[in-house]
Amino acid sequence: MNWLNDNVNLLTLIGAAVIIILTIGIVGKYIKQIKNDKATGELTGDTWDGVGEFSNPLPTGWALAFLGTIAWALWYALMGYPVGTFSQIGQYNQEVSDYTKRFESKWANPDHETLMGMGEGVFLVQCAPCHGVTGEGMNGKAADLTKRGTEALIVKTVLKGSKGQGYPLGEMPAGLLDKDGATAVAAYIVQGLAKDGKSKHPELVEKGKTLFATCAACHGADGKGMGGSAPSLANYGKENFIAAVLEHGKKGSIGIMPAFNDGRLTKVQKDAVGTYVESLSE
Repeated sequence: MNWLNDNVNLLTLIGAAVIIILTIGIVGKYIKQIKNDKATGELTGDTWDGVGEFSNPLPTGWALAFLGTIAWALWYALMGYPVGTFSQIGQYNQEVSDYTKRFESKWANPDHETLMGMGEGVFLVQCAPCHGVTGEGMNGKAADLTKRGTEALIVKTVLKGSKGQGYPLGEMPAGLLDKDGATAVAAYIVQGLAKDGKSKHPELVEKGKTLFATCAACHGADGKGMGGSAPSLANYGKENFIAAVLEHGKKGSIGIMPAFNDGRLTKVQKDAVGTYVESLSE
């Protein structure tokens, strides 16, 4: 189909051509005036570095072009493609939504093998360009996913802070605890909050539980993040912890990892990525 047969497209082109012609004409007119005319009129009395301001009315040409552009925008929005009528963009979005629903229904209860295969496919397309095919972060360019979920990483985070995840309570500052305190808190998070985890320092779990009061101000006494205000530490080292990172994104040394909450990944795909990434650190 010849797209010029669409009256809206044709009128859009005519409107664009008129705006371009008006803009060229008006700009040409005032460039000529700048070259040939001398400034006249009544001064407002305000000066900036010795330069005064004239109290001249708005140029008629600029005013008409401005009002015409607004009128055209309103016509295009309300009459060109009125809200609720057919459009190719709307049709595409509906088709994507329908496909997503069928996809989620088909894979509502995937087994571990399915999650691994799906997660690997998504990882290679969405994650590997920064984290590398093996997930090792390509020599520090991005986070090393083979070392995630460890006590050492908790200690590092407590000492250096955490930035760029976009939680309502903001970024976690560095230096909330010293190294010994951070080690104890890490032991408590792994063995106390995560329940099924086993700390390398079980003798520090009780001390870490006491020191966790420093963290509870944001993460909550139960470590669950107070309803999404901060990351949930009760999921630390598990697949759904990765899913939470995908939801919020993260700022890294080579740029910003986007938040995958715009519909490009379904819930099961996020869970699948978490399952696959978890396997990288085994």
